[in-house]
Amino acid sequence: MAELMTEEPVELQLERYRTELTGYCYRMLGSVFEAEDAVQDTMVRAWRGHRGFEGRAALRSWLYRIATNVCLDALNGRNARARPMDLAGPSTVATASDARLPEVAWLGPAPDDRVLPETADPAEVAAQRESVRLAFVAALQRLAPRQRAVLILREVLGWRASEVAELLGVTVASVNSALQRARAALAADPAATRPAPTLDEDHRALLARYVAAFEAYDMDGLAALLHEDVTLNMPPFALWLTGHADIREWMLGPGCGCRGSRLVPLVANGSPAFGQYRPSPAGGHEPWALIVLEVSAGRITGVTNFLDTEVLFPLFGLPPRLEAGE
Repeated sequence: MAELMTEEPVELQLERYRTELTGYCYRMLGSVFEAEDAVQDTMVRAWRGHRGFEGRAALRSWLYRIATNVCLDALNGRNARARPMDLAGPSTVATASDARLPEVAWLGPAPDDRVLPETADPAEVAAQRESVRLAFVAALQRLAPRQRAVLILREVLGWRASEVAELLGVTVASVNSALQRARAALAADPAATRPAPTLDEDHRALLARYVAAFEAYDMDGLAALLHEDVTLNMPPFALWLTGHADIREWMLGPGCGCRGSRLVPLVANGSPAFGQYRPSPAGGHEPWALIVLEVSAGRITGVTNFLDTEVLFPLFGLPPRLEAGE
C-alpha cells in the first residue's frame, strides 16, 4: 500500500523529507533560500496531487521527481551561481576593485542542519558533509542542469541508474552517459573532489590557532596556517586573492578594519566556519562576515568571507552584535 494511503496526515508524511529535499535542491541551485522555496513549492504540489498518487511509486521518489522538475524550471535560461574564482583570474591588492555582483550571481552558504538529514551512520555523515562543501557545490553549478541532477542522484544519494532514468523520463544509457561526462568534469577540479578533513584533535588545534591568530591580528601566525595556494574571496565583491603574500598585504592594508575582531565558531557546508564581528564605533562588536574555511592536509586552503550579514547571521542563528565583555 502506498505511503500516502496510511492514516498519518499527509502533511506529516511530506514533512519527513523536508531536510533531505532541501539538501538536494541546494546542491542543484546553489542557494539555501532558493532551495527552501523550491522545497516549499514541491510540498504544495505534492499536497495538491496526493489524491492521484495511488501508489505508482514510493513517496520519496515521487517527491524527488517533483523537486527535480521545480529545480530544472528554476535553472532554465539563467546563469549558474558561482564563486569569484570561477569568473575571472585573481586580483592583487594593487589591482583589486570594489566591483560587486548581485546576490543571484553568488553561490551561497548553508547551515548543516538545513541541508543534512540526521543519520547515525558515521560514514554517511562524512559523505553528506563532503557533498555540501563549497568547492563541491560550486563544481556542480558548472554542470548542465540535467547532468547535475544525475550526478547528485547517482553519486550523492546512491540511486540506481534505472531509478534516475525513470525520474527524468530518459533511458538508462542516457543517464550513464550524463554521469560519465559529469564525473569527468569534476575530476578536472581537484578542490571539488578533495575529501573533507577528519574532525580530530589536530583539526581542532588548527582551528584554535586560526582563531587565536585572527583575534590577535597576528598575520605571521595566520600565514603559517595557510596552504601556499590558499585563496581568499569575499562575495559580493568580484575580486579574489591567492597566496600568503597577497592575503597578508590585504589584511594589513584594505582589510585592516578587521583588527580587533571576535570570532564565533559554527559549521557551514560541512566545514568549519565563524561569525566575524568587527569593533563598533558605538562599543562592542558588530557583524562583518560569515567566514567559511576549507581545510586539507592540516592547512587552510580556502577562506570565503560572505559579507551579507544582514541575511546570513539570522540564518545561522548568530546574534546581531556582541556587547563589550561578551
